[in-house]
Amino acid sequence: MDIELSEISSFIQSIPPFDSLPKPTIALLIRELSINYLRKGEALPPKGINEPRLYIVRKGALSCLSRNGELISRLGEGDLCTAFCKHDLQNTKQGISNTVFKNQSHVVTDEDSLLYSVENKILADIGNKYPCVNDYFSHNSAERLKQKMSQVNEEAIISSSLMNTSVSNFYHSPVAGIACDESIQQAAIHMTEKGYSCLVVLDNNKSVGIVTDKDIRRRCVAKGIAITTPISEIMTRNMSTIDIKSNAYDALMAMTAKHIHHLPVTQEGDVVGMVTVTDLMNNEGHNAVNFSSIIHKAKNLTELKEISDLLPKLQIRLAKLGSSADHVGKSISAITMAFTKRLIEMAEQRYGQAPVPYAWLAAGSQARQEQLAHSDQDNAIIICNSMKPYDDAWFENLAHFVCDGLANCGFIYCPGDIMATNPKWRQPMRIWQSYFSDWVGTPAPKALLNASVFFDLDTLYGDPSLLKIVRSDMLSKTQSNSLFIAHLTKNALGLRPPLGFFRDFVLKQNGKHKATLDLKHNGIAPIVDLARIYALSQGISAVNTIERIQQAAGTSAITKSSAENLLDAYAFLGMLRVKHQAQKLILVQEADNYLSPKELSKLEREHLKDAFKVIKTLQDSRQASF
Repeated sequence: MDIELSEISSFIQSIPPFDSLPKPTIALLIRELSINYLRKGEALPPKGINEPRLYIVRKGALSCLSRNGELISRLGEGDLCTAFCKHDLQNTKQGISNTVFKNQSHVVTDEDSLLYSVENKILADIGNKYPCVNDYFSHNSAERLKQKMSQVNEEAIISSSLMNTSVSNFYHSPVAGIACDESIQQAAIHMTEKGYSCLVVLDNNKSVGIVTDKDIRRRCVAKGIAITTPISEIMTRNMSTIDIKSNAYDALMAMTAKHIHHLPVTQEGDVVGMVTVTDLMNNEGHNAVNFSSIIHKAKNLTELKEISDLLPKLQIRLAKLGSSADHVGKSISAITMAFTKRLIEMAEQRYGQAPVPYAWLAAGSQARQEQLAHSDQDNAIIICNSMKPYDDAWFENLAHFVCDGLANCGFIYCPGDIMATNPKWRQPMRIWQSYFSDWVGTPAPKALLNASVFFDLDTLYGDPSLLKIVRSDMLSKTQSNSLFIAHLTKNALGLRPPLGFFRDFVLKQNGKHKATLDLKHNGIAPIVDLARIYALSQGISAVNTIERIQQAAGTSAITKSSAENLLDAYAFLGMLRVKHQAQKLILVQEADNYLSPKELSKLEREHLKDAFKVIKTLQDSRQASF
């Protein structure tokens, strides 16, 4: 193979779906390629070519326009143009359905371009032999993205450390047992003395069941059964077990499926130990439960600061384990909540109890449980209407103590001053109700843009009924106010995915983050905004983005299929963001949201485009409805 053919081969092999083909098939494909040169401004297909073809951009750039002249996308090096590919994938024996790529667009070169093209017949022959090629061309962007996220979820399970660890590394031995004719009271005494939460019930030294502290509460105390009753009356018979040779992941899945927390471990049929859910989850290292427990025990701000320094390590570990962005966000948010609660407890120890009931609120990403390590803080306080003017001094002290403490722990002050230290966001319930009445009743675009974070609130500490009343009142207004939803939609459409592709993506042109994509503001934030609109228009009280989309699915706001597509896009963008930030943290750099396309494989770039297309489609749908 000469140098030119070798270069073409390397290029074709880097492009999905051809990257999965064997070398002989690649060689066949290359022999059938045509080379087309087009000047800037020329339209496709090239003159003299009438048969259906797939075009591959080798150099240059193409613009794909709709029939009314709207830009659909820009294609650059390595992109496939299917606009002229009437792809008849006929294979009745294998049941492959026909797929037709209709010429619904006008394609023109943005600059002098070099294209490779292949006849439809050759492509169809390859597709019939290798279904992965058929799958790629027969799926639209949403379907390809769904397939990718299914694969990611499977890989997350496989990558779990529990999959590669024997259950023998976790179980406790020997197992505490009790004779079946012993009383419930004796079992409770035995469990208390030994510090156990379960006992194996024995009959002639053979295990016949299991009893847990939960069984004693539910089956004895709650039902008024005499404590002198034999333990065999409330034990679980036919108890589930797991063989000592099994892996820890199998144990965790068994307990999850059967809703149990204790699982006896057997060796050749005999019970030799006991494993619990806690044993397995603690293995995952610095998890949210461990962090929260340690934070609760912290005696001062210095100890809290030392704990907070571990947060980046937790995010790195979760990313390496293949955890979803949803899991990472919920874990980090739970830990931030623990820091906040501990600081409030310290403040109450210093300043005394609050003069009236109140609720400390998280806003934005923390309220949505989507926070990552050391994000900026957004918080507020709702105070009972019975407060007196002089009571605010106590709440001002609380606000400064907590916000300053969070800042010392790495949660920087909010640049927009959305914090409880700002008197505007530290008000009685009636004032908060008036805020929402104004935002919803007389929506002003700029004011609404600044206030959008307050439509994502959660109570972290104090009286949850205060926010519940405010939210209920607010949702009753948002459902029936189309003008408010229209203004909210207009603001949300200000953030658009970078779909004007030019050799890949629209990148930042200058500054510190030159040649990068802003995953947060151009990808994740538009989905968060859409989810908020769906929730408020339907009176949904959830604030988590995934929960909002799931609960809105099938309503007038969004169809079930569109909701599934949007969730896939959100999961994929979140996954890229978590991986990118983990790499930054490993290098002891700021965990930002600016991703260089060079960090992605060709296939990942394609999936990213698919995610952006899903967002744009749903944004366009919202825009068309107003």
